[in-house]
Amino acid sequence: MHDIRAIRDNPEAFDAALARRGEAAMSQAVLSLDAARRAKIAAAETAKAEQNKASKEVGAAKGRGDEAEFERLRALVSDKKAEVAAMNAEAQELDAKLTDMLARIPNNPAEDVPQGDDENDNVEVKNWGEKPAFDFKPVEHYEIKGVKPGMDFETAAKTSGARFVMLKGAVARVHRALAQFMIDTHVDENGLTEVNSPVLVRDEAMYGTDKLPKFGEDSYQTTDGWWLVPTSEVPLTYSVGGDTLEQSALPIRLTAHTLCFRSEAGSAGRDTAGMLRQHQFEKVEMVSITHPDESDAEQQRMVTCAEGILEKLGVPYRTVILCTGDMGFGARRTYDIEAWVPGQDCYREISSVSTTGDFQARRMNARFKPEGGGKPQFVHTLNGSGLAVGRCLIAVLENGQQADGSVKLPEALAPYLGGKTTLTAEGVLA
Repeated sequence: MHDIRAIRDNPEAFDAALARRGEAAMSQAVLSLDAARRAKIAAAETAKAEQNKASKEVGAAKGRGDEAEFERLRALVSDKKAEVAAMNAEAQELDAKLTDMLARIPNNPAEDVPQGDDENDNVEVKNWGEKPAFDFKPVEHYEIKGVKPGMDFETAAKTSGARFVMLKGAVARVHRALAQFMIDTHVDENGLTEVNSPVLVRDEAMYGTDKLPKFGEDSYQTTDGWWLVPTSEVPLTYSVGGDTLEQSALPIRLTAHTLCFRSEAGSAGRDTAGMLRQHQFEKVEMVSITHPDESDAEQQRMVTCAEGILEKLGVPYRTVILCTGDMGFGARRTYDIEAWVPGQDCYREISSVSTTGDFQARRMNARFKPEGGGKPQFVHTLNGSGLAVGRCLIAVLENGQQADGSVKLPEALAPYLGGKTTLTAEGVLA
């Protein structure tokens, strides 16, 4: 949500920020609606003052025995009361329209975000790890001999339809081990607080984290109004919605491992093979609530936390800063971490780490009290995958595949797999 005062003070800067995203200028439409709302509020206040004045004069006219003046003033009070009510209703309607308009305008990109149109204009900022050298042609995860018994798309399609998978046996255990490893690392080494959060949330939580009103089609809603979370960013971030925190409580660093649900609207025909793009998946999320002065440093910290998971697993990756044309609606700046997947001979996104500035905080009215006194200020919110579990499974399987159809697993997972380090060509752990 944008600050209407900032738009009033510098409409040119507001439109320039939208232009960087490839969006049309909006300041004139916003300020026109804002002016109409403010004019209606002012008119209602004037009418209310006239009503109050007439109300005081009614008694005086009655006391003087001036019946005609008494009746005139009483009628005036009644008319003004109706006028005030109508104007207040119109002002509320205009306020709702303005709020809805502002809620559909994307966040302003940070000044250091590169200008660009799409993913081809993203800028690589880091490249880590040696890509594995194979003496055979590597295949995609679902084609690896040892993986096939544990990755059942047919049964999942029978029960649920396309873009679902049933993981079984050793593959299911490796998937679970990855999630446990991620959570333990974030808690024990990165200082995050683990949360077991709901996966059903209310409209307010989705709106406060900028998933509504514009992107409702991307998520699933139950018949009684709850939303299935697209990511635990929603409950973790909204946990401070409506709160005024003490500055000493910041930063708040949270992590959760949850199921996530996405309709994948607009992705028809993309990544239909394998488990890269699913309607239901698991993710370990990181969320930070910070002081505005600390949010940029916190984003770098979160990127390092996510990168560290891949480094411990020995998965090659690169980190890119997204350009203005590829950045998400609520983000001020986003870094994508992309894991190397040999079966596709390319990097694929496995984590996005974004700072929203005070964009989400304004929507959900999350503030803090400065230690030196003064008015409460909006917090800054950040979120990032730490990591997407299914996509991490894909990267681990494809990078560790062997010529005989087995998979060499990362040593970091051995404590979670009973000391076993190989998925055999028969699909069992050894």
